[in-house]
Amino acid sequence: MSRLAGQPASLRICRDPRLWASDVFLGQPHRKTALTIGIFDGIHLGHQQIFHRVAEEARSDSPSLLPAVVTFDPHPFRVLRPEQAPPLIATLDQRLAGFARHGLEAALVLKFDLVLSQLSPEDFVRTILVEQLQAACIFVGENFRFGHKQAGDVSRLEQLGKQSGFRVMIVPPVRVEGEIVSSTAIRGAVHQGDVNRAAQLLGRPFSLAGQIQPGAGRGRTVLFPTLNLAPEQELLPKAGVYVTETEIAGARYRSATNVGYRPTVDSPATPRLTVESHLLDFDQPVTSGQIEVAFLHRLRDEMKFASVDALRQQIASDLDETRRYFSERAAAPAVKSSN
Repeated sequence: MSRLAGQPASLRICRDPRLWASDVFLGQPHRKTALTIGIFDGIHLGHQQIFHRVAEEARSDSPSLLPAVVTFDPHPFRVLRPEQAPPLIATLDQRLAGFARHGLEAALVLKFDLVLSQLSPEDFVRTILVEQLQAACIFVGENFRFGHKQAGDVSRLEQLGKQSGFRVMIVPPVRVEGEIVSSTAIRGAVHQGDVNRAAQLLGRPFSLAGQIQPGAGRGRTVLFPTLNLAPEQELLPKAGVYVTETEIAGARYRSATNVGYRPTVDSPATPRLTVESHLLDFDQPVTSGQIEVAFLHRLRDEMKFASVDALRQQIASDLDETRRYFSERAAAPAVKSSN
């Protein structure tokens, strides 16, 4: 799971390209960069392959290059076409943690606004990638687009590279069981509650991060105690009950999580989506702080029960099944990677 709070200590982060030399190069103003560019929502297997290529190239060059990424916040669609903006898989902090985890050392986080959107492909390359970041090589996917109205494509980037003295490397997509790994495919899997498929495409479990928020208190007094998550992400799994792992203050706990509207105990007139996790073998009085929940397996749909007693019995059954899941996973032999 990713770091929860703050920014990754091993990643140098800059939010103004004019400060790149002082904030990132740190007294090495002539050092060049190997970099990639994109939103990288989710940091899935395809993104990871690009990052690994950037890091390998940076190490192999002499003198060594700085492995870096240029990313944007908010998502460009949120500014240009808000009605088409996708629900984000990851928060900015999760993306930054992913950059560091996969070998990148620096990130330029550009605020995406109307002014930035007006930059032509040529101006974007010249003023940011060449003059400020001193790009020596750039890694992108074959469908990469950039600049005003996405006028720039891979061919245009290669042309600009020849003119400006940087190389362009095209990284092919990653496929899992015949499907191209993409943020769109992951969103579809999460929407359907297929968190196992989402994990295959991400290379790790899909997770929600946010703050613990006070609940109604019924869990501790009537049912089972839970921690309520106010997720920072926009993408939520399909309503239902899941086997999860919950991270609090750097410690992970086995858990079961309900995503839904609690139809048995809440009024249907005022439905409110909740993300509630019961942590196994955990009984600490936690009422605030950062929390992250990783979704491992879907148990069932959310249901309305005839009584609170019937709901309590079902939750007990869900917790038994959750324990079995973890017991079976612990007993399963390790699968060796084919890489």
